[in-house]
Amino acid sequence: MFEKVLVANRGEIALRVARTCREMGIRVVAVHSTADEDSAVVAYAGEAVRIGPAAAKRSYLDIAAVVEAALRVGADAVHPGYGFLSEDADFAEVCRDHGLAFIGPPPEVIARLGDKTAARELMARAGMAMLPGSLHALRSAEEARRVADDIGYPVIIKAAAGGGGKGMRVVHDAAALIPAYHETRAGAQALFGDSRVYVERYLPDARHVEIQVLADGHGTAIHLGARDCSVQRRHQKLVEESPAPGLPADLVERMGRAAVRGALTAGYVGAGTFEFLLAPDGEFYFMEVNCRIQVEHPVTEMVTGVDLVREQVRIAAGEPLALREHDVRPRGVSVECRVNVEDPDRDFAPAPGLLAEFVPPGGPFVRVDTHGYPGYRVPAFYDSLLAKVVVWAPDREQALDRMDRALADFRVRGPGVHTTAGFLRDVLRDPAFRSGEHSTAIVDRLLAQRAA
Repeated sequence: MFEKVLVANRGEIALRVARTCREMGIRVVAVHSTADEDSAVVAYAGEAVRIGPAAAKRSYLDIAAVVEAALRVGADAVHPGYGFLSEDADFAEVCRDHGLAFIGPPPEVIARLGDKTAARELMARAGMAMLPGSLHALRSAEEARRVADDIGYPVIIKAAAGGGGKGMRVVHDAAALIPAYHETRAGAQALFGDSRVYVERYLPDARHVEIQVLADGHGTAIHLGARDCSVQRRHQKLVEESPAPGLPADLVERMGRAAVRGALTAGYVGAGTFEFLLAPDGEFYFMEVNCRIQVEHPVTEMVTGVDLVREQVRIAAGEPLALREHDVRPRGVSVECRVNVEDPDRDFAPAPGLLAEFVPPGGPFVRVDTHGYPGYRVPAFYDSLLAKVVVWAPDREQALDRMDRALADFRVRGPGVHTTAGFLRDVLRDPAFRSGEHSTAIVDRLLAQRAA
């Protein structure tokens, strides 16, 4: 087992990883930018290295700075968290070349699955259903038009190197296709340094369902059930839950078997997530693989009792999976709400600042993953996620009631600081969500109602 792990991230995920490592008897080293010197993980880790200025490109995304820090402190492994360098195949390869274990899939697998068109081709060979569209990157705007005309509108244009809900545009008619094609390419180049895009059919009333998998380096893979992540704004998830409400057990098992088959086909090692679109007719279609721990992983942990970060670390250390499929027995319902420092009344504009008051909720079966504390100044340079409020209950109705209470109890106050907690409570009270009959269109509908 590792003796010292460097956590190459910030915010709540860095703190969450550090806590599991400490429970495992592993020493932890945090890295931080100049904007994060007073962060909670720096205080918690006990050993920290400043790796650059506030700008992420010169700190958390600087491969040389992160690897040099790991070598300097004598770390034998690096945990990338999510975002930043977590799905960067070059980073994983540099870690390996310098004798550092990368707590994630091998670089070859990250590269293979990080290219969305290559992943679609690979998963199609593994027998997964794909939405109609292009399996390869488009060579021109005219090719994009031909594909869209052939499969029918609406379509969605996606960056081949995209992820995290970024780098995509929905197109509802032929007149908007060419401008959207060029805009998506330009955005993909700016976001990912790769302008390649592809087109697939867009399902406006679909559900976003994902399967958590674990795979070791000894040829064993399992799944840990389904999560519903349909509550999204601009393809960014806001509410997640497990199990996915209203799905027949046999459908979840089919999706789980497909994800395991895909993981084995890809040679996957570690914790990963296979994302699917579930059509109203019950058919599911492969979207992408996330080669990292997910923001929403706590809901799976709450219903299965499995610490996914612990399993990541064990797998990266070469240990076989301690679980088999029959050991995974989900119980109850867990819901997660992402509380962001954003102002819903100003089109969700970022609203960071000094947390003069910060009192997260508590009570039975309430978990809050956060890096906030009273007196902390939330930096304006990074993602707006402040806290993940996670609840568990024996059934969904109790879980939603518990979440509503927890969000109402969450007190955050400071000059210019706003959060999305109130808007999330509106989502929880929506009849379609409450009945489990919502789709990815729910947030747009709620915002339209608020504006009317």
